[in-house]
Amino acid sequence: MARVCALVMGLVLLMATPGLASADTRSATNQKAVETVIARAMSQRGVPFAYGGGGASGPSAGTVAASEPDEAETDAAALDLVPGLNLPAATPNVASPTPAPRVEVVGFDASGLMVYAYAGVGVKLPRSSGEQYKVGQKVAPAQALPGDLIFYGPEGTQSVALFIGNGQMVETTDKGVAVSSVRTNGMTPYLVRIIA
Repeated sequence: MARVCALVMGLVLLMATPGLASADTRSATNQKAVETVIARAMSQRGVPFAYGGGGASGPSAGTVAASEPDEAETDAAALDLVPGLNLPAATPNVASPTPAPRVEVVGFDASGLMVYAYAGVGVKLPRSSGEQYKVGQKVAPAQALPGDLIFYGPEGTQSVALFIGNGQMVETTDKGVAVSSVRTNGMTPYLVRIIA
């Protein structure tokens, strides 16, 4: 009787201890699905960043800030010059700031890339990173597995990346889709596991 009681107590303790009761492994089917998700994301390396771009079918039209004008042109345009003397006028010309012009580009933003990667296994994710943060299972960073989503900003509203293991993630950067080292600065307290 004492052995049975000890066995039961041991099992209860094991199940009550976080991280020990549930192994951080996946079924073979789910592992294959995660490998497909990662492969789809990795296949887009080099595709340009485009705000609002990307979806289940792949890259799509989005926008990026137009390239900055020459600094000398900007400085001259910002000054209210007195004709002939090229001296600033007595009162500077104060104009309200205008938003940077945007141009259309075909590519991905962060959440669009995740939608594309997961669509390859039939998973339909919300289109924004903030909404993606609300689905799936929350996972502590120490329990991360490849295929988990890493979020940045309050409630994941600034960006999302795909954890691929070994401290690496697939993300969109200013230069396009790339593999980067995982950054913890600005990261949300939890990752999201879509495929358990």
